[in-house]
Amino acid sequence: MTTLTRLTLTFIIFLLIQSLSAQTEVQQKIDSLQQQKERVALQEKEALKKEVEAIVMRQKSGEITAEEARELKEEAARKRALNIENKLAILDNTIALMQRNGGVTDAEQDSTQYVTKIEIGWGHRDTENSRIFGIRYSDRKEPKPVVYDRRTYSDLVLAFGINNAIIDGQSLGDSPYELGGSRFFELGVSWRTRVFKNTNFMRINYGLSLQFNGLQPKDNQYFVSDGPETTLETFDVDLRKAKLRMDNLVVPVYFEFGPSKFTETETKIRYSIRNQFRIGFGGFAGFNIGTRQKLKYDRNGERVKDKLKRGYNSSDFVYGIGAYVGIDGVLLYTKYDLNPIFQDASIEQRNISFGLRFDMD
Repeated sequence: MTTLTRLTLTFIIFLLIQSLSAQTEVQQKIDSLQQQKERVALQEKEALKKEVEAIVMRQKSGEITAEEARELKEEAARKRALNIENKLAILDNTIALMQRNGGVTDAEQDSTQYVTKIEIGWGHRDTENSRIFGIRYSDRKEPKPVVYDRRTYSDLVLAFGINNAIIDGQSLGDSPYELGGSRFFELGVSWRTRVFKNTNFMRINYGLSLQFNGLQPKDNQYFVSDGPETTLETFDVDLRKAKLRMDNLVVPVYFEFGPSKFTETETKIRYSIRNQFRIGFGGFAGFNIGTRQKLKYDRNGERVKDKLKRGYNSSDFVYGIGAYVGIDGVLLYTKYDLNPIFQDASIEQRNISFGLRFDMD
């Protein structure tokens, strides 16, 4: 397949994804308006109930007569019935307008902001003289729709800390790996979705992450693959550094709990976890996409740096459990691999990590 064909297919797939995304967004906005219709009658009936209770109290206190109270109740009922009729008509008309115009209403077009756009063009001239060296720069109004009931948020995930291994029959204190020199790093994107409709106490946090787990052996040792077995052996000269790094692509899924701040206006509902306590439990699963060992040492008066990219019999399929706790986007984080680090090893070892996690929206 030629490069041009690949680019063309990629572009077509991109357009299809954009089209599907736009259709989904329009449907979400229409569903939100349908939900508002369901709330209109309940809100007006609740308001009518309070008005009637106030009229009854005025009658009991002798402020008005029974006949005046009856007339006031009838007037309040007529007013609330008209409110329901008018509000439903407005919502129905808005839904019809959105269905015709692809999800954009006149109100949304009016509540726009200026957005700077840069477009690259080929084979034509700009009639507005805003094209410079094939690049067109322009400012124009773009609609910015408001999602009424937003249930999903996205974050960039960054985590790092110390790494080590749990070895069968040994305590963590007897590990052959340096505590400070063995580290992990994680970078990914996550989506946080509210589970229940009317509360944000429970969320699902899921996404895609790259995990880099490093192990630095003690006592001048390095990793050697001997057939199906990977073991530690002493290097023949003094090592300045020896480290094994395993790169994994994983899908993490966590159940997250914690309070949130609720706000509701005529245009939106929001549950904010800013400056709120969070705790999450879950796990991850994925694949090892690379294992390499780095050795630094001096030989014959020269500094040598070897980068050995081999399998080292590391597990192809990785999976484990994890947890985090903290405030807002700053969290204490731990994860533990349930799969052994090395396949077919006589003594199984499993990776364990402790550190900090940052969820940056």
